[in-house]
Amino acid sequence: MSGMGEHGGDIPAGTMGDTHVPGLDLARFRAFFEDARPGGVNGPLRARVIPGGKSNLTYEVTDGQASWIVRRPPLGHVLATAHDMSREHRVITALHPTDVPVPATYALCEDSEVIGAPFYVMERVLGTPYRLASQLEPLGSERTSAISARMVETLATLHRVDPAEVGLSDFGRPQGFLARQVRRWRKQLDASWSRELAGADELHHLLEANLPVEGAPAVVHGDFRLDNLLIDDDDHVAAVIDWEMATLGDPLTDVALLLVYQRMARLDTGYAVADASTASGFLTDVDMLNRYADRSGRDLSAMGFYLGLAHFKLAVILEGIHYRYAQGQTVGAGFDTVGAIVEPLIVAGLTSMKEHN
Repeated sequence: MSGMGEHGGDIPAGTMGDTHVPGLDLARFRAFFEDARPGGVNGPLRARVIPGGKSNLTYEVTDGQASWIVRRPPLGHVLATAHDMSREHRVITALHPTDVPVPATYALCEDSEVIGAPFYVMERVLGTPYRLASQLEPLGSERTSAISARMVETLATLHRVDPAEVGLSDFGRPQGFLARQVRRWRKQLDASWSRELAGADELHHLLEANLPVEGAPAVVHGDFRLDNLLIDDDDHVAAVIDWEMATLGDPLTDVALLLVYQRMARLDTGYAVADASTASGFLTDVDMLNRYADRSGRDLSAMGFYLGLAHFKLAVILEGIHYRYAQGQTVGAGFDTVGAIVEPLIVAGLTSMKEHN
C-alpha cells in the first residue's frame, strides 16, 4: 500500500486509468503544472482519488513515468479558512530542509479558476499509513515496537524545529494558545448541544482552572497519529502527512492527542476507531512519554491538563458528529455508534486530570 495516506474525501477511489476524476480537471491542471515546472510532464495524464477521510481531497496524478500528489479542498466547500491550501503548502515547504520527513512540494495554485479551488502539488512518497492492529500483527512485535518508537521520535523532532529559523514565526498565535483551545472547544460543544453529557461541565471547569504555564512554542501538527505517517519498507517514517491542522502552539497538545487517539481503541464502546496501538509490541503510554521527554527535553509534569484537553477536544468533535447524525445530516454508515463514545471520553479526561495532577 502506498501513496499519501487515506484522506481523499467523500468520493470513491478510481484507478490510474482515469482521465476524468471529480474535482480535478486534468487538462487545466496540466496547463498550470507545465507552466510551473517546464518539462516536468512527459505523457498523457491519468489520475485517481486516494480514498478515505472526509476533509481535503487527495489525488495521485501520473504521466506514465512520474507521479505526483495533488491536494485540494473538498467539493462544494465554502469556508476557505478551514481548507487553506497555502498554509498546508507553506508548512510542508518550510519543514522540508529540516530533519522532519515531509514530501517535497512542487507548486501552489491559489487561483480558484484553474480547477475550481486552490490546490498544491507535492512529491509522491511510498509508504504505508498503518491504521489497524491487523496490519501490524504480521510484522511481529519487534518491528511494531520500532515503528511506534520512531513515530514518537518523529514528533519530538518536529517539536525541536525553531519556527523562526524556518520562516514560520508568524504561522500562528502561540500566546494564550491553551486558553483559546479551552474556550474554542467549549463554544463548539455549546453549538452542538442536544443532550446532557455527564462530566462535561466539570471537565471544562477543571481545564479553565488548571491552565499550565506554556512552554516554548513549536510547530504543532494538530492531528499527529500513526495513520498520518507513511512508513517505508524498512519501518522508518518516510513522511508525515495531512498538515491541514498545523499551527504554532504548545507542542504537548500533539503528544496528548496522540495518546488519546490510542486510548480510544481501548474504550469498549462499539465505536470503530484505529486500533493499531493494540498490536503486540506497540509502545505503552508511559514508554511513549518517557521517549518523548528524552528526545524533546520538554517538561511533562502538567501532562494531566493536556490529556484532559485532548479528551475534551475529541469528545466535542464526536458530539458534533453525533448531533449532525441525530439531525439526519450525515451521509453513509457508521455514524450511529459515534454518540456512545462521547461520555466515556469525558470520564477518561476527568480521570487523566485527577491522576496526573
